[in-house]
Amino acid sequence: MKIFLHGLESSSKGAKAAFLRDLYQDLLIPDFKGSLSERMASLEAILAGRQNITLIGSSFGGLMATIFAMEKPGVVDRSVLLAPALNFPEFSHYMQQRVEIPTWMIIGRDDTVTPVEKVVPLAREIFATLHFHEVDDDHMLARTFRQLDWKTMLSA
Repeated sequence: MKIFLHGLESSSKGAKAAFLRDLYQDLLIPDFKGSLSERMASLEAILAGRQNITLIGSSFGGLMATIFAMEKPGVVDRSVLLAPALNFPEFSHYMQQRVEIPTWMIIGRDDTVTPVEKVVPLAREIFATLHFHEVDDDHMLARTFRQLDWKTMLSA
């Protein structure tokens, strides 16, 4: 099963969510509110008892996806991270853990929220199987997310 985790100030109604909903009608796209711990509690409740999960996380949702994959090894099959907020302070105490699943990370060269020079070195330490793509875009990835190879990234 696939789930999309939106960014901090986004929702299930955002452009990425709408695009992905059109591609994958069975995609879960819940809304998250509150602190990281509140959002993680909601995510854990939504995914309780599920296996073979594909996480798609945008920005803060990418941070959530990474933490969930770290905390639930064997439950998540793969993740796709769009400009993940790995540079946010909330992630600092997770940096010693590793994620063994295949992970695709897309980040914009002009991203000032999750800058390439801060996020990429962290990602290379954390993800055992990282497929990294730097694109000509900013944090929102508005110019490029529709052109990404979703079929490859989300195929089980």
